[in-house]
Amino acid sequence: MEFSDMKIPKALLRALEDMELNQPSPIQEQVFSVVKSGRDVSGIAQTGTGKTLAYLLPVLSLHQYSTSRLPTVLILVPTRELVRQVEAEITRLTRYMSVRTYGIFGGVNTRPQADSIMEGLDILVGTPGRVADFVHTGVLNLKNIKRLIIDEFDEMLNQGFRAQLKVIFDKLPEKRQNLLFSATLNPEVEEMMDEYFERLHQVEAAPIGKPIDTIRQYKYFVPNFFSKLNLLKQLITAPEMTKVLVFVSNKKKAEIVYEMLQEDGFSGLTYMHANKNQNRRFDTLDEFESGNSRILIATDLLSRGLDIRDVSHVINFDLPEVEESYIHRIGRTGRFGKQGIAIAFVSEAQVEMMDKLEQLMGMKLEVLSLPEGYSASDRLLPEEESVVYMPDYLGNSNKKYVGSAFHEKAEKNKKVNVRFDYEAAMKKKYKKQYRPKNSR
Repeated sequence: MEFSDMKIPKALLRALEDMELNQPSPIQEQVFSVVKSGRDVSGIAQTGTGKTLAYLLPVLSLHQYSTSRLPTVLILVPTRELVRQVEAEITRLTRYMSVRTYGIFGGVNTRPQADSIMEGLDILVGTPGRVADFVHTGVLNLKNIKRLIIDEFDEMLNQGFRAQLKVIFDKLPEKRQNLLFSATLNPEVEEMMDEYFERLHQVEAAPIGKPIDTIRQYKYFVPNFFSKLNLLKQLITAPEMTKVLVFVSNKKKAEIVYEMLQEDGFSGLTYMHANKNQNRRFDTLDEFESGNSRILIATDLLSRGLDIRDVSHVINFDLPEVEESYIHRIGRTGRFGKQGIAIAFVSEAQVEMMDKLEQLMGMKLEVLSLPEGYSASDRLLPEEESVVYMPDYLGNSNKKYVGSAFHEKAEKNKKVNVRFDYEAAMKKKYKKQYRPKNSR
C-alpha cells in the first residue's frame, strides 16, 4: 500500500511527496483507519517505525478550519527536544494547509509562549509540566480539545509527570478522542490507562521489546571505564562510522569522554545532557543532524523518540539501568528501512544486565573480538575501586569505598584520648613557674 491508496487529503499527499515519503510503515497503516473512525487508540510499535506520523496523518486528515482561539488538539511529549521535533513535523505536513501550531516547554521565559497561546492556535504541542502551569494560571483553556495525544507515555511517568498529567486530564472535556503511543508498555502505564481511559483499541505493530530488523547488534566485553575509552578511540577512527551516537550513564561521564577525546585530537565532537541550557541543547542537536559534528556523546535524554537522520552507529558505552531504555537507544539507528549498527560495551558489573536485555529481545548478541592494537587500562574511576567491608560495633557489614579519595588524617587531626593537664598548659604559655591563685 502507498499513501495515495489511503483516504488522505490532497494537501497532505503533496506534503508527503515533498518529504519523499510514499509508503506507510505498518503502524501508520494500521492506525490510520482506526483513528479516523473516532475510536480511542493505544499504539505500540518499535522505535524508528514512524509513530509520530502514525498519529499526525489521521489527525490532520480530520482537521477542520476554525476561527476559535482555543486549541482542538493537544499533543503531550516528555522532552523539549520532542516538542520541537513534533512541531517541525506538523509544519512540514501542513505546508499546503491552514493549521496554527505551537510548542511549549519549560526552562525558558513564559511570556512569549503565553502570548502565542493567547493569539490563538489549532494544535498545541507541549511537555506536561509547562502545559499544567499554563492551565493552572488560566493562560490555557482546554475546553475545546477534541483529541488528546500522548507520545512516550511510559517515559512521562518515568520522569515523574504523573501529577501534572492528572491536572491536565481533570481540565479536559470528557467527550474527546484519546491516542496513546509508546514503544513499551509497563505496569504503571497500564494502571493509569485503566484509571483515565476506557475502551482503548490496542494496535501493536511488533512485540514489545523487540528491536527492528534493520539493526545489527554486537557486544564487546571490556573491564572498566578507561578500557572502554581506549576501545572507543580505536573504533571511531573507522571510515564507516559516519554519524555516531554514544550513550553514557550520566552527565559526568559524558563530559569526561568528550574532554578526553578532545585531548587526543579527535574533532567533530559534541556532547549533551540535561544540565545544558535549552538553546545549547538545540544547537547541539542541529550540529549533529547537519553533520557539522560526527560524534555525539549523550545521556538517556536522547534515547526517546528523536528522529535524527542517518545515524550509522549507536554505541552503548554504558548499559542503561532499565532494559526498555536499551531498545529506545538503539532505535536511533536503522530508522525507516535503513541499516544501522548497535554496539554494547559490557563490563563485568553489567553482564547481568546484558543477560536481561538478551532475554527481553529474545536473542543473543554476537561477541566481537577486541581489535588488534587495543590495550586495557588499569586506571579506575573512584566508583570502580575495590569495595572493603567494615564491620560496625553491632557486627553488621557496612560498605566503605577505599579509592583515590581516601587518605590518612594529618597527625594533628588524629584524635587521642588523653587527660588535659591545665597546669602544664599554663607553664608552656607563660614560660615560667605557674602558681594557682589559691596556693601559698
